Amino acid sequence: MDKMYIVWAAAIVVFGVLEGMTAQLVSIWFVLGAIAALIATICGAALPVQIVIFVAVTIITLIATRPIVKKKINFKAEKTNADRCIGESAVVTEEINNLEAKGLVKADGKIWMARSSDGSVIPEGAIVTVEKIDGVKLIVK
Repeated sequence: MDKMYIVWAAAIVVFGVLEGMTAQLVSIWFVLGAIAALIATICGAALPVQIVIFVAVTIITLIATRPIVKKKINFKAEKTNADRCIGESAVVTEEINNLEAKGLVKADGKIWMARSSDGSVIPEGAIVTVEKIDGVKLIVK
């Protein structure tokens, strides 16, 4: 038996460490391919066969599991109750003036600090549309 088992064992360790350093599954398929190649080496397979097994197992496990893993690890931002204000109308209860850093609106039954999206002054009593939320302020137009 040649010394390729050392190379495959090292590959398993390197790919395993890389996997451990990432938050997503990136190199686990290479670990599985290297394990298969190590088994082939122990069984006495020639180097070209080991390489073919490594590549084949890596590709097969990647194709078979990647869509499932992507679905399970799909990190989406959690929506909060405040997100429902976006796109809704609000009433300006205190003049909005970005330069003076003042302005309040009533949206979703609550009073929010507000800033205009284009920097314009919006008078009290105006009806505005909420474009986005920036921290604790509504950005309106």
